[in-house]
This record gives sequence, C-alpha cells and structure tokens, in this order.
Amino acid sequence: MSEVKKIATRESYGNALAELGKKHENLVVLDADLAGATKTGVFKKAFPERHIDCGIAECNMMGIAAGLSTTGKVPFASTFAMFAAGRAFEQVRNSIGYPHMNVKIGATHAGISVGEDGASHQCNEDIALMRTIPGMVVINPSDDVEARAAVEAAYEYEGPVYLRFGRLAVPVINDNPDYKFEIGKGVVLREGTDVTIIATGLCVSGALEAAEKLAADGVSAKVINIHTIKPLDEELVLEAAKATGKVVTVEEHSVIGGLGSAVCDVLSAKAPTPVLKIGIQDVFGESGAAAALIKKYKLDGDGIYEQVKAWL
Repeated sequence: MSEVKKIATRESYGNALAELGKKHENLVVLDADLAGATKTGVFKKAFPERHIDCGIAECNMMGIAAGLSTTGKVPFASTFAMFAAGRAFEQVRNSIGYPHMNVKIGATHAGISVGEDGASHQCNEDIALMRTIPGMVVINPSDDVEARAAVEAAYEYEGPVYLRFGRLAVPVINDNPDYKFEIGKGVVLREGTDVTIIATGLCVSGALEAAEKLAADGVSAKVINIHTIKPLDEELVLEAAKATGKVVTVEEHSVIGGLGSAVCDVLSAKAPTPVLKIGIQDVFGESGAAAALIKKYKLDGDGIYEQVKAWL
C-alpha cells in the first residue's frame, strides 16, 4: 500500500498566499515576526513589497490590517492562534469585527498538536473566541487541499474571516476531482446509518479511521467534515442527526465553545439528539511530541473509535 501524503496546513497557507498573490495585486500579508513558522515567508520571497513584518506586536498588527482594508487592500494578518485569537482579541473584536472590515486572519499552530511548545502556546480556545464575534467567519480546514481552497475562498469573501491552521503534517484526504469547497457547507465523506461523526480540522482523518474500525464491529458510521464552523451547515447537521439518531463531534479544541457546542446549539433547538463531544476536555495541554499528545488526548483514530464504541 502506498504511503498517504501528509502536509501541514500551515504549509498550505503559505503556498496558497503566494499563488493568490500572482493573481491579486491588492493582497497583502502581515506577520508578527513569525514568517518562517507561519510560512508567510513564501509570500514574502515572491512579493517583498507586499509583506509587512509588524514585529512582536500582534495587537498593533490587527489595527494595521484593519486600516489597510479601508484602502482597498485585502490583508491576511498572520501569527500563532494563541496570539491572533488570544492576545489580540480586543483588537480583532473592535477594529475588525465591529466595523466588519475585510480582514483575513491566518492563525497557525492551533490546537494541542503544537507539541513541544506546551500549554502556553497550545490554543484550544480560539474557535470559541472567534465564534462569539458577530459576523466573523470561522474556517478550520482538514488538509492541504481544503486549506488552499479556504484561503482562496476567504479572499473572495467580503468581510472578516478567521482561518485556523496546524503545525503537524496531516493526511491529504480531499484529493479528488469531485471535491468542492464552499463557505458554510459541510462535506459528507462516508455514509452510515447508526451514528454520525462530525469532525473538523486535524481530526477528520482520525474520524474516518474510527469509522472503518466501527464498521468491523458492525457499526455503520456516517462521517461529515465541517470545515466552516461559523456559519455552520445547519441543514446537513440536522439531516444527519435525524437519519442516525446519534451524533459525535470531534475537534482538536476545547469541548466548550467549539464545533461540539455549535452542533449542540442547533440540535437542542431544532432536533434534540444524544451527542458525544470528543475534544480537549476542559484541561490545559502539556509539552510533548505532537503525535504522542494527539494519542494521549484520544484524538487519533484509535482514541476516537474507543470513545465512540464505549458511548454506543
């Protein structure tokens, strides 16, 4: 069997920006002294006059991005998720969200897979924070194909967008001619009748692995990839919940305020359904190898399978 291709979505982000830069002269990229880590250095090399290093001043960077957007530029403000959503929350809220500026926030190194950098840098709260800002679109792509498409879709969208990318290389699962990215629309990756597994980001490939293991036990699992957490594809979520009667959400994020909460908001109001939320269970992370942490916090295929099986 050939080895599955793996690419970190932060790599996809940098490459997508460089490609878009060729087509759109109004695209500018801002970074907070992390161009090598966020991979915006790829864009900087191609278009140095359109790359602005704001230094270690993330809050100021968001204000600069907001200002640039008023001149017709489409700025992508880039830094680690902890700094973009955490440190600069007030500026994102008041300077970008409140006036509904056309700013795109490229947040890399999200989730516990940041690994050795430890709990201080493992942002498992960013989706929750960004979901609370009115008008903010929140996108969490699952692989290289989806990440590239998300960056282009964010450019085309008029308004603020939060894009979440990871440090860890993940399997390419959407590499097929039928794949189509659309903001606010989920993707059914596997049909099933017994339970629906709704996953996002890094956890989508693990959800597919878990579904295969469940199939060996005679459990038919439907798998849905939700790349856009806000606005959520409510129609697809409701349809799946009604069809299988049980829903599991899986995310590399706190179970409070993220994908699981978004799904529960919809189901509790329109189609009450038993839900199991798999994710970071209201704890801080820890320093360690990314793959080992994913396994310890049961976000890999085996961990997801074990939790779903026990719940069923």
